[in-house]
Amino acid sequence: MKVYAPNFTQRLMMQNSEIVDERIMSLLREGGSHAERGFRLLMQHYQERLYWQIRRMVYDHEDANDVLQNCFIKVFRSSHTFEGKSKLYTWLYRIATNEAITFLNKKKQTLATPLDAGESPLANRLRADEHFDGDEAQLKLMAAIETLPDKQKLVFNLRYFDEMSYADMSEMLGTSEGALKASFHHAVKKIEGFVAKYD
Repeated sequence: MKVYAPNFTQRLMMQNSEIVDERIMSLLREGGSHAERGFRLLMQHYQERLYWQIRRMVYDHEDANDVLQNCFIKVFRSSHTFEGKSKLYTWLYRIATNEAITFLNKKKQTLATPLDAGESPLANRLRADEHFDGDEAQLKLMAAIETLPDKQKLVFNLRYFDEMSYADMSEMLGTSEGALKASFHHAVKKIEGFVAKYD
């Protein structure tokens, strides 16, 4: 069994990330032009990661950009409420996830994919999206993920794509690690079943 242990470079990046987070929050709390600098640093450091977290939930590039913009507006307006009890990225991911869920709930009717549809509307949308460069296997995976309940979809994305630890997920979602592991396990089984059905 492979045990994950961060190498020197990864440990250095984690330490640097903590230093950057402290700098970001320090600037944001100072207000004025300092807050603007802090916000630019926050965007520079987290924009790409948050974009992909949102993109994996809403799929469409333009929609992801809209949700990301709403996310950063909310972060800027509520940065004074961040108490530092959790990691900064955990707080940011929670906001990004909530914004994506709000967006999806508004578009639920158009985004709904029948469970027995071999060629989903999602696959058609991704094929038409000039920003999607995946192959057929990735299209099938995305269509399978789309069939999952929202919580399982979120847990699968965070674990599979972001390789987020269950401890960080638990802090972010307010759910026990055991329940998150079960959600991921069920999600994997459903995805395997979907892929096998349409292979």
